[in-house]
Amino acid sequence: MLVQVVGGVGNGAGLAVGGLLLKDITDSSGWAGMAVVMLTLGAAAFTIPLSSIAARTGRRPALTLGWLCGALGAGVTVLGSETSSLPVALAGLLLFGGSTAANLQSRFAAVDRAHPDQIGRSLSIVVWSTTIGAVIGPNLTGPGAALAGSVGVPDLAGPMIFSAVGFAVAGLLTVVLLRPDPLVHAAGGPAAPRGMRAALPHVRGRTLTAIWAIASSHGVMVAVMALTPVHMEDHGASLEIIGLTISLHIAGMFALSPLMGWLSDSWGHDRTILLGQSLLLLAVFVAGTSGDSQVQITIGLTLLGIGWSASVIAGAAALTASLQAADRPLVQGFSDLAMNLAGALGGLLAGVVVAVSGFGTLNAAAAVLTVPVIALVLSGRRVAAETA
Repeated sequence: MLVQVVGGVGNGAGLAVGGLLLKDITDSSGWAGMAVVMLTLGAAAFTIPLSSIAARTGRRPALTLGWLCGALGAGVTVLGSETSSLPVALAGLLLFGGSTAANLQSRFAAVDRAHPDQIGRSLSIVVWSTTIGAVIGPNLTGPGAALAGSVGVPDLAGPMIFSAVGFAVAGLLTVVLLRPDPLVHAAGGPAAPRGMRAALPHVRGRTLTAIWAIASSHGVMVAVMALTPVHMEDHGASLEIIGLTISLHIAGMFALSPLMGWLSDSWGHDRTILLGQSLLLLAVFVAGTSGDSQVQITIGLTLLGIGWSASVIAGAAALTASLQAADRPLVQGFSDLAMNLAGALGGLLAGVVVAVSGFGTLNAAAAVLTVPVIALVLSGRRVAAETA
């Protein structure tokens, strides 16, 4: 939980300014969506190596490596901003994604030794702890600009300095405090080395539905969130208002996670996923019709975060409950890979859609992605009922 607080500061700060930083370097809104694309591609690239390391040696070395690579990436992004180099900034954001991979895999570390009836709650408590840092992070745009001025880098690079420090501290805390290693104890010792192919036979039935729900919900969230700062800036919003909106969005993602974990355990994974999809539909309607209303876009982004929370927490709990401890790291890694690739695709297409047809069309397209999830969940419940 402590690591998630510190690391959340870094992730929140970077998310708030990544798109604006690329827009500043290129003088083009079309490049803004590439910030989230590179972050999510970076997370995807780190997911499999970190999962393999966790399966062989435990969670502690895997998570430490992810946080430290994120710190390096934030530093490289600052260099890219200072030199106005798009390739350097993109490379930095790619490395920054290591922190996202570590953040995601931390939630699974929380349930390695959880009681089967408390998987959702155990997972959600660690997810919730991200709230504190993640809400603070986007509001560091003002202090970050002041810090940037004092060290002679562009204003938008300032929050990235906070990210680098936060990730470095998160890595240090992980290596010092995450003892005993939860995965090693849960599995009865390190596992024999296995490739990602070993995960594929498990990706079926309820496991497949859970992975699809997680990936699709993340794609919806990233696509809309990635272009919201640009949409708001184009309608005259200040950096402080944009930061507040992203803070409330991230609060929606994490602040209610204990409630979502409790619902997942007591009300059922499927019902909680369906609740999340309903909230995502409401969110994209509110955001997509916001126009120049800063209040409405903020409400829409907050609902977007809450819908993501319900879907992803219930999906992760369902995924974990369907697997044996020895099989979890690789299948969880496969799930995170799908999640990050969906986010990267969503961010990539978001910039194109907004450039061609506008922010409203982007939200309408995102709404369509909820349909397969709803169909899979309802189909799975019908099959389960018939079997019973």
